[in-house]
Parts: sequence; C-alpha cells; structure tokens
Amino acid sequence: MKTRLTETSVPLVTGGLRGLSSADVSARVTAGSTNKRPDSSSRSLWEIFRANVLTLFNAVVAGSFLLLLILGEWRDALFGFAAVSNALIGVVQEYKAKRSLDRLAVLNSPHARVLRNGDVLDIELEDVVQDDVLVLRAGDQVPADALILDADGLEMDESLLTGESEPVGKGAGAEVLSGSSVASGQGRARVVRVGAESFASRLTAEAKRFSLVHSEIRAGLNRILRWITWALLPVMAIVINGQMQGQGGWQHALSSGTWKAGAVGAVASVIAMIPLGLVLITSVAFAIGAIRLARQQVLIQELAAVEGLARVDVLCLDKTGTLTEGRIIYDAFHSVGAEPAPGWQVALGWFGSDPNANSTAKCLTEPYPYGSGVEPVSTVPFSSTRKWSAVTFGPRSSHPGTWLLGAPDMVLDPSGPAGNHALTVASRLAATGRRTLILAHAPETHWTDGEDPFLPATVVPVVLLTFREKVRPDAAQTLAYFADQGVGIRIISGDDPRTVAAVAREVGLATDNGYDARSLPQDPGEMADVLDRHTVFGRVTPAQKKDMVRALQRRGHVVAMTGDGVNDALALKHADIGIAMDSASAATKAVARLVLLDGRFDRLPGVVAEGRRVIANVERVSMLFLAKTAYAVILSVIFGALLWGFPFLPRQLSATDGITIGIPAFFLALMPNTSRYRPGFLKRSLSFAVPAGVIVALSVTATSIYFRTSDPEGPARTGSVLVLTVVALWVLVVLSRPLNRWRLLVIAVMGAGLVLVLALPLTADFFDLAPLPQEHLRSCLIVAAGGVLAIEALFRIHQHPLNPVTRAGR
Repeated sequence: MKTRLTETSVPLVTGGLRGLSSADVSARVTAGSTNKRPDSSSRSLWEIFRANVLTLFNAVVAGSFLLLLILGEWRDALFGFAAVSNALIGVVQEYKAKRSLDRLAVLNSPHARVLRNGDVLDIELEDVVQDDVLVLRAGDQVPADALILDADGLEMDESLLTGESEPVGKGAGAEVLSGSSVASGQGRARVVRVGAESFASRLTAEAKRFSLVHSEIRAGLNRILRWITWALLPVMAIVINGQMQGQGGWQHALSSGTWKAGAVGAVASVIAMIPLGLVLITSVAFAIGAIRLARQQVLIQELAAVEGLARVDVLCLDKTGTLTEGRIIYDAFHSVGAEPAPGWQVALGWFGSDPNANSTAKCLTEPYPYGSGVEPVSTVPFSSTRKWSAVTFGPRSSHPGTWLLGAPDMVLDPSGPAGNHALTVASRLAATGRRTLILAHAPETHWTDGEDPFLPATVVPVVLLTFREKVRPDAAQTLAYFADQGVGIRIISGDDPRTVAAVAREVGLATDNGYDARSLPQDPGEMADVLDRHTVFGRVTPAQKKDMVRALQRRGHVVAMTGDGVNDALALKHADIGIAMDSASAATKAVARLVLLDGRFDRLPGVVAEGRRVIANVERVSMLFLAKTAYAVILSVIFGALLWGFPFLPRQLSATDGITIGIPAFFLALMPNTSRYRPGFLKRSLSFAVPAGVIVALSVTATSIYFRTSDPEGPARTGSVLVLTVVALWVLVVLSRPLNRWRLLVIAVMGAGLVLVLALPLTADFFDLAPLPQEHLRSCLIVAAGGVLAIEALFRIHQHPLNPVTRAGR
C-alpha cells in the first residue's frame, strides 16, 4: 500500500528530478527487477514430513500397531500413542526451524521512501524497483544497493554490514549498500541492485541454507535409533520364527490360528527394543528448559540449543552491539598545554545541540549543556571529507570568534609548536583505542567562501576530547564467569584493533593492542594457531569471522558466537551456538539459536546452568531407556533362538515401562542438576546401559528357566514381570543418586505402583497377571535380589574414578 507524504514532511527539494514514472515502474515489475528476495529453505514441508515419518523405524511401529488392532488386541497397542508423539515432535521442530529461516529479512525498516512522478512516496520494501530514486533521511535504512545522486552532510552507519562503528561519509557518486542506515544528513540515491543481487542478500544467502543446531544428545540418540533400525529386521526374523515354533511350528500355527498369539508375542519383543519415550522425554526436557529461559527473556529458537551453551569451550564475541551498546559516549577532555580560551565549554555545548550534529558531537549535550541564547554568525556542518565542523560567534557574545571541532590532523598545523604538541598528545590518546577530536579556536569571524569552506589562517588548539563506546554494564561480570568456567574468549570486530583492545581491557581482559585481521593467514591450520595466541582481533571481514569459527571447530572446540549485525550472520550460522542481541538485525536473529530479548549479557550464565541441567538429566534418563532396549534385544535373541514364547505381552511391557522408566523419567528429566558438562554422553550411557540390560535379561531368563523346570503351567509371565520390574527399579534407584526426598518419593510411588498392578484384581486382569504362589514368589524375589546386587556392583564400577570411560569424561 502506498502513502503520499505531505510536502512539509519532505525537506529535500526534488530539484527537477522526478524519479521513475508509473509506466517505468510497471515495466520493471514485469521484468522482475523488484526488491523481492528469494524466500525458501532447502527442505519443503513434504521433505520434512517424509524424513521424520516415512522411516523404517516408524513403519515397524505402525505395522505392529495396526496388526494388534486388526487382531482385536487393542489393550496391547498402547505404544502407538508414544510413536505418534515422537513423529509429531520431529516434524514440528524442523518445520519451525524452516519457517524461521524462510522469514529471514535483512532489513528492520518496514518501508522505503522513493521519488516517483515528482512526488515522494512511502512504499513497501518489496515494491522498490531497479532505478528507483531513494530519498534518504537520518534513521532510514537503505532497502537496496544504490548510488548517491546528491547529499547534504550524509553519513552512513555500516556497522551491521562491516562491524565498524564509526559512520562513513557519502557524497555524490558514492555507493550505499542495503542494510546500512543513515546516521546523519540526507540525500538521494538511484537504486542499482535489487532483491537477491543486493549486498545484504548475497551476504546472508549462505545463512539461509537450512540446518539444525548440532546437539550431542540428539546426535547420540539418532545414532542409537539407526543401530536399532539396522538390528530390527534380523532380530524380528529370529523372534517371529521362535514364536511360531513355540506354537507348534509354522504349519500348525497357521492352520490352528495360534499364530495370533505368536504374532502378539513378536510385537511385544519388537516394540520392547524401541526406546519409544526417549525422544519424547528429551524433547520435553528441552521444551521445559526453553520455557524457563523465556521467563528470563532468553528466546530459544530451536529446543536442542538449550544444551548448546553448556558444551561451549570458546566464546567468540562481536564488539559493537554485544560487548558495547553500539553507541558513542563522551569520555574526557585533555589539556594541550596552554590555558583554554574562555567560553570553550559553551562552544562544545553548541556543537552538541546543533540539529545537524553527527553521532559523536551529540555526545557533548549532557556534559556541556548549551544555555546561551546567542545565535551564531555562520556555521559549517560536519563533512566526512573535511572531517571538521565550525561555528562563528559575533564579537558581542561571551565566546567570540570561530570554534572548530574535528579530527586533529585535519584541523591543526603541525609546523607550529602548539599544533605539533597537540598532535603528539592526540596520537598518544588515539593509541589507547579512543576516538579523539580537537576543539580549536580562531579569532576570525568571517572566513567562509561561498559553499567551499576553508580553515582560518590562525588556529589555536584548545582541548582534546576523547570518546569511547558505551560498554554494557554486565559485560565484565559475564566474561569473568566464563573465564572461571574454563571457556576461552575471542573478541572479533571490524573496528580498528586498538579500539577493540581498549574495550577488551575495559571489560577485564588482559590483551595487547589487538591483532589486525588484514594479516590473518588463510590456511585454516595457521589461522587456528593465531587464534590460540591472540584474544582480540580487529578489521575482521564477515567471511573471516566465519573462517575463524570454522578454524576453532577444526581444533575440536565447541564454539559460540555472539553478534548483532548482518556481518555476523555467517559466523553465527556456522557456530555451534549463535547468540543474537536484542538490537540485532532480523537476519542475525533468524539464524541465531538464542536471542537475548532484553539485551542483558548476564543472562548467559543462566543459559549455561539450564543447559547443564538438561544434559545431565537427559543422560540419566537415556541410561534407563537404553538399558531397556538392551535387555529387550537380548531377550528377543535368546527366546527366539531357544524357540520359546516371548515372556511378556505388549500390555505388560507398557506397565513395566511406565513404572520403571516412563513416569520416573519424566520427573528425573525436570529436576535440578548442577553437574558440569562432560563430553562422551553416548559412550558413557552405553557403558552402563548395555551391561545393565544384560543383567536384567539374564534375570528374566533365569526366571523363565525356573518356571519351565519347576512348573511349566505356572504363572511364568507374572514372575517375569515381577523380576523385570524389581531389577529395573533398582536401575532407577542407582541412576537417581544422589538421592533426595523428591527422588525417594518418585521411587517409592513407583514401587507402590508395582504392588497395585499385581494386587488389584482390576489391573491384574487387564494386564493378564495371575497370583503367584508363595514358593514361586520367594524364588522370583531371590532371582530379583541377585539382579539387584549385580546392578549395584555395575554402578559402583561405572562410577569409580579409575574407570577409563568415567575418567575420559572428566
């Protein structure tokens, strides 16, 4: 929708320039020369659905579920609901990631101001076309690459593109890039590149490529699921053959209809091998962590990112907008020897209050308020070409003469002793990384020559002024926390290395004058060596930021990158965890995994704590599920090879799973846990879960052997359920340590649940559990006790400091 602006809102006269006509615009729209950007990620919704749903794993589960429904055994089909939940979680999470990237937009400004048919119009960004004339004013963001036609004190803030915080002056013929914004002044520019061809679009094209955050937990779980998927078919063949042979052979089973009982037993063994609830519980743990962090104003863009920051061992920080607030503040004034000319504070106040003042001069408003009502005789606005501005007051004012504010080397004459001394002091101050300006005075009151100002003949230095970037008040404390946690810090910026080093020292980092990235080697190995030796880097390009992150990753580091500019987007995309500040561009926020909504840097330690809780709890829960998978596979192979009927019905396994894994795992996954992150999640989990699964499987096998030898017609399945549940509950006990009242309560409730399932007639009938005679009960408890002692011994060995797996993770 187009809105015509009133003439009073357009101070820049069109001066005969009419811009494109309506016919010109229509022709360019037809030719496709518009500012619309490609809006697609690498995976469609169908591809996401196919990857998460149409898998062998889900096919086996769905087939088993349908088979039981067809056979009328709906009570044994409870596992189907968990399978549906797992598939939905995978689709929803990946689709959310896709939508976030599809909405990638480099520009914050919702509209563009163009000149068409001689009128200034406010239009949508996508409606800008090739050759449009942009009308640029202070605060505007450039919607497309353009060439300046005319300018009046125009200065561009390109920090989102380059990382350099100092505004860049632009005159006629200069190029302005999409994503930059007008810091001061005004001008007009003709669009030369639109849409995908613009600088910002090319810069973020790689960032739009679809990817999910690297998660050690998710990668480990996916690897386990692949192993299970590969094992399913051969184990299923063994199990199905064993079930049919247990029913009197294939021919007898098929002719007598007893194959149905065999099919139910086969489904029970197959479903038992699949850790249906593990993905669900893990996703719930991530989701609860994300909700907790959202209450702290930390937006988690992808659930697995909750664990990410807890694994980080190198934190790369952009300076502008991350360590600093992205704005310049007044630092101090410095004497240049002689007594300053009277009225210099009033002059500084005028420079700060000037409506056309640039961002640096505006910092003078607070320390030097302008209270004089005397109007200047003449003024010279700041120009990036001259690098100075001036004001002249008449002889009747309290501060007569001409006052100049600008770069020392452009204002002062080094041939004079006063000028030479002031330049020496200015050079020393600039070496500390602070921006330095000189306030000078001249007695002349009329010295401009039309529109071509020149310096007065006699210029006397008055005071030197230094400016610095406003450092975030929480930066030093947060960096100290990460240093205490053993996390390496690298500050990466497009600014002058000395400026970056000054900020680094202000936040408590010991550093030299910074490393100039223009001499950074391109070889990844050599680049990594430089990154090992230095902490602060300046003059870093967007491509170099990405390469630096990749070089650190090749050295085995887990890297987090913070930033707010478009120039940070590639690095954030390739980092293990990308963190965007509240002031970040839309593109940077879209590729970041975490967004600090209130811009508080001190939120990050809370993210680390939440990530540690999730990692430690998910590792504990995964051992429960993987132990179950291990004993299910072993039981399937043993009973299939021995041609015995599987010792459980699917519904019975649903009950034992709920008591020993599903319900307690939910609570364990959400409980507080302050354990520090240790690499090796999968190896450590399997080193306990597989032996624990062997112990459980042998206990159940021993129970079956007991019934086969002492009472073949006895309630063998009930005895197997009892032994399995007791031993698996002890697995829960050891993994819940250190025990507290809440964990003890969960364990006690689960134990009571076992008693109720066995004792209540309603539940015993539903789960097909018969009462155990006293002799059989005693024998089952003896077998279970043996399993409990074996689990206890395994846990102590697993936790022993000399255990190579445990030691490797420390």
